[in-house]
Parts: sequence; structure tokens; C-alpha cells
Amino acid sequence: MSRTAAAPSKKTAASKGLVFVGSFTAPERKARGKGIDVYRIDPRSAAWDMVDRVRDIVNPSYLITDPVREVVYVCHGDSDFASAFQIEPLTGRLRPLGQAAAGGRNGVSASLDPARRFLFVANYAGGSIGVLPIRQDGGLEDFAHCLALPGPIGPHRGEQTMSHPHHTMFDPSGRFLLVPDKGLDRVHVLALDPEQGKLSVAGFATMRSGAGPRHIAFHPRLPRAFVVTELDSTVVTCDWNAETGALTPLHVVPALSPTFFGVSTAAEIVVSPCGRWVYVSNRGQDSVTQFEFDEAGDRLNVIGWTPTQGREPRFMTLTPSGDCLLVANEQGDNIVAFGIESAKGRLLLHRVVSTASPSTIAFV
Repeated sequence: MSRTAAAPSKKTAASKGLVFVGSFTAPERKARGKGIDVYRIDPRSAAWDMVDRVRDIVNPSYLITDPVREVVYVCHGDSDFASAFQIEPLTGRLRPLGQAAAGGRNGVSASLDPARRFLFVANYAGGSIGVLPIRQDGGLEDFAHCLALPGPIGPHRGEQTMSHPHHTMFDPSGRFLLVPDKGLDRVHVLALDPEQGKLSVAGFATMRSGAGPRHIAFHPRLPRAFVVTELDSTVVTCDWNAETGALTPLHVVPALSPTFFGVSTAAEIVVSPCGRWVYVSNRGQDSVTQFEFDEAGDRLNVIGWTPTQGREPRFMTLTPSGDCLLVANEQGDNIVAFGIESAKGRLLLHRVVSTASPSTIAFV
């Protein structure tokens, strides 16, 4: 299969400052979301103004954007397809480009390869990664390849009955796709054939038994990656070898406060652009744990915990400027913007945006 990536285009005025918020919509998810909400952030006041809402769409629970084509790609929770939307150049509204089969059910994460020729979807309920070719107009074709993820299941009877990939992320070189697998207590390292779009298993890192690895984030400068584990609420610092694709666990720290005794699961992990601060969200404790990465000691140290101002902080991301952390409280029906204090990395409450059952945030 020979495909060429879209040529870079000049970003339109309408697309600048746009924020796309996906949500859960189905009653089975105890959801109140209406679809995909599109906001524009005022550069002076930082107010969020809604410019569009895509209705009649089921669980658009994970979004990723291609800023070159100005396309939004969507994974649909509990469904077996992905979809694409073009950003209209004058209004910023979304125009559907169609749906495509993802090769498995309950897509929870997606990534684009560096050439933006394929979309890689983590099928949580299928134990697989689907590879969907991207058309020249930015739309999706049905999956051309689907890789089942191998390994023994973990010990948790309810949450580890099979492979459950929960995240897809390319390493900084773009050669390897890393996939934390909550069901197998592994982080798979997958090699990509960039021409055919096919994946193969290059290796894996084993986390603690029953930990349930969920998401991964790379240090911006050093050969280090950080894995947040959902079931035991820890963060694992790993060595990353970009030449061989070897991911090696080095050190593990708890994410929950030692004074918290309730039920909580870790969800998202974000690394600051400077690489000094690492943030993890906790659903149950409903907090963000702040870590400082000690480069000399090569380990994470807990600094403190910040309440998220809402229940079930499923998703977090940095604004494009990198100086603000957005926390999507799925059951709190809001997105909370925290400013990041540069000297100490502390989170300072900045703004609360009301939106129903938010599960993902993307920019273009």
C-alpha cells in the first residue's frame, strides 16, 4: 500500500484557539453528554465560547486531531468503529467525513503515525490494535490490519479477564507504538511498518501483578517514560531505549495520599514541557497528584495532591502553551483549568467550564 501524507497547509483563523470536548452519552455509562462540543478560547479573557455541537453521536469518548488536515478523529466508547470530522475553515464547525470499522469494540485511545497515514485504535474490549488507513481527504477506511495483543491475563477477576489495551502512544522517534495493557499487566512495544501500516510485537515491559497499566507519557528530554497503573494507583518510571525499543521499569511510587482509605483508581498522566513536573488524576480520591522528577536521583517524588473540583477526573491534558492543565471530571460535569506555577509546579485554580460527562479534550 503506497500512500502520501497531506501537504502542510496554512492554519485558518477559525481553527486557532479551538477546543474539542468529547463525552459519554449512553445511559449505560450513567452519562449526560450531548456529543462533541466545540469551543473557542478568547485570547484575552480566556473565556470558553461554544461554536458548535455535534449531536446524535454515540459516546465520542476519545478525540485526536490532525492539525495539518484540520480533521478530528473520534473513538466511540462501546462501539466497533471510528469516525472523522473536517473542521470547516470559516466557522470552525465540524463536517462529518464518515465512519470506518476499527477491528474491535470499545475504542478508548487512538494515535496517528508521524506521516499521518494511519490511525491506530486501542480496542479495549477486543484486546487488539486496529490500523485504519487515512484517505487523502482525511476520512478513514476500514481497518487494514488488526493486531491481537499476546500475554497471560492478570489476577484481578473483574478487570483482567483478557487483554485490555487502554492507550496508544508513539515514542519520540516515531518508530515504536507503546500500548499499556490493563488486562495483561504489560506495556507492549510495537514496531511499525510505515509503508504497509502493519504492527508487530517488538517486546514488552511487565508491571506489578494486578497493577493494570493504563497510560504512558514520555519525558521531553531524557530517555524516560512514566506509566500510570489504574488498579493499584501507582506510577512507574521506566528507562526507554529508542534504538532497541526496550522499556525497562526502574522505580514505582504510589499516587494516592497516605491518608486516603476509600476506593480510587488512577486514570491519566501528564508531563510538563520542562519535564520537571508529572501529574496523575485519581478517580475516587478526586485529586491530581503532583510529582517532581528528580533527574539526579532518577525518580519521582510526591509533592502533594490538589482536589479536582469534580468527580471522576478521567482525562487531563495541557493547553498548547503548556502553562495550564485541563482536568475533565466525567461525573462532575465540568472541565477545570489549573494554571501551573513555574517555580514549584503547583496547580492554581483558574476556570471551571460546565459540560456534561466530559471524557476527552483535543486542540487543533
